[in-house]
Amino acid sequence: METRIALIGIIVSDRRQIGRLNELLSEHQQYILGRMGLPHQNEGISLISIAIEAPEDVISTISGRIGMMEGISTKVIYAKK
Repeated sequence: METRIALIGIIVSDRRQIGRLNELLSEHQQYILGRMGLPHQNEGISLISIAIEAPEDVISTISGRIGMMEGISTKVIYAKK
C-alpha cells in the first residue's frame, strides 16, 4: 500500500489526556518518524508535532482518534508528491 508523509500538529489543553494520547501514539509507533513536544507552562498547554509515514487512511484514523479526545486539537499537513 502506498504511504504518505505528513505532519500531525497537536495542541493539548487538558493535560489529563496526555496518557491516552501517548497510548494511541505507541500503538502506531511503527509509522512515526519523529516527535517533538513543547510545554507552554504560562498557557498550560502542550504543543506536539508528529512526523509520520503511513498509508493515508492510517494517518486519517490516527488524527481522527486524537481529535475526538477532550481538550485536544489536531491538524494534518501532507507532503506534496
